[in-house]
Amino acid sequence: MAKGLDVGTMNIISARQEGGDTVFVQQRNSFVELDYSDMAEQMLSRSDVLHIKKGDKVYVVGDDALNFANIFNRETRRPMKHGIISADEKSAIPMIKLIIEQVVGEPTHEGEPLFFSTPADPMDSDATTLYHQKTLESILGQMGYEPEPINEGMSVIYSELANQDFTGLGISFGAGMTNVCLAYYAVPVMTFSIARGGDWIDEQAATATGTPVDKVTSTKEDDFTLNFESDVGGIEGALSIYYDNLLDYVIENIAREVDDEDVEEGLDVPVVVTGGTSSPDGFEKLFRERFNEADIPFNISGVRRAREPMYSVARGALVAARSEEGDTGGDGDADAEEVEAED
Repeated sequence: MAKGLDVGTMNIISARQEGGDTVFVQQRNSFVELDYSDMAEQMLSRSDVLHIKKGDKVYVVGDDALNFANIFNRETRRPMKHGIISADEKSAIPMIKLIIEQVVGEPTHEGEPLFFSTPADPMDSDATTLYHQKTLESILGQMGYEPEPINEGMSVIYSELANQDFTGLGISFGAGMTNVCLAYYAVPVMTFSIARGGDWIDEQAATATGTPVDKVTSTKEDDFTLNFESDVGGIEGALSIYYDNLLDYVIENIAREVDDEDVEEGLDVPVVVTGGTSSPDGFEKLFRERFNEADIPFNISGVRRAREPMYSVARGALVAARSEEGDTGGDGDADAEEVEAED
């Protein structure tokens, strides 16, 4: 049984096929450090809270990390930053390994195929993704899987554009990066990433309003609507401003990269956007307006947001893995059922 895995800065999500349904398991890609005590260890174990002990510290990992951070007035930490494993976080690799183990589980057989998302090298940063990709390959290989990286933007194509013969422009707006892929009949024509995403929006809005970043993130995730009609000078107003700025920046770089790659002008392609950062109401409308105003040297047949932006990349990785396995029983339009991760 093949599996797909979206390794995101904010969330790690796996996908597998069960009958006619695609089943997702998700954990927040974060942790919080607490002082160790026997009582704390017993409490965490009895409550099935995902955690790991190291020396005189205990680390609560995944979805529970945010709750414990609030209770103990601590800040959550992340194994990844700007779309790749964080060089500034010494505990990054053991933490991300623990989360991945919980999300994908053990393979059904040795060498089970698993496609995992990996970003392209960012065009506006000196960062490279090679170390990130090879580290994930090692973790998954040690678990008994046969891991295969898939470009995050290409995953969007596999997930959302099956009915268009896997032809179109897929854009994944993640927390750490924005990944872009133009494909023609499942062949990548252009792939790149931009070192800005949801975290950049949160950081800029926090600085502008003098608000802690965690509070800005919570506001964005709590029924935030992208518009410019209210909350002038407040958090939501700042979020709208920096969302607009990010979209302009992404579209400008798409136009520049298309010119550099000398993409054929006669192409007529759909555009699909996905990723957690694309979730707010109003995002699809604003992106469509900005894209239609841009000077893009090929025809756009439509701009839409994925039906389930959070799960699109994991689903696309699963489609690719099943194709590699020779299983053509499913496609990117399969019904989805979200399953909570077991701690």
